[in-house]
Amino acid sequence: MTLRFVGIDPDTKTADSPTVWVDEEKREIVFQGWIPSPELEAECSEFEVPGHAVGIPDGEGVVRMPARMVQMIREACDVIERTDDR
Repeated sequence: MTLRFVGIDPDTKTADSPTVWVDEEKREIVFQGWIPSPELEAECSEFEVPGHAVGIPDGEGVVRMPARMVQMIREACDVIERTDDR
């Protein structure tokens, strides 16, 4: 796996570190973020989307990211789109 670092939460001190990477080989955006509260995870689990089962499938999880990282998430999306040009 080849991860390309995009950015880390600008408010990071020494402990919290929401981070964004791109796996250019697999064409995936990778997030490290905060574990949701049990209440948020339960709300996400109960959310109904037409055509999909209710719940969070095994192998998936909910991650919280601060809004101040939107620019980094956009940059990660741009990196993924540019891999189409190879």
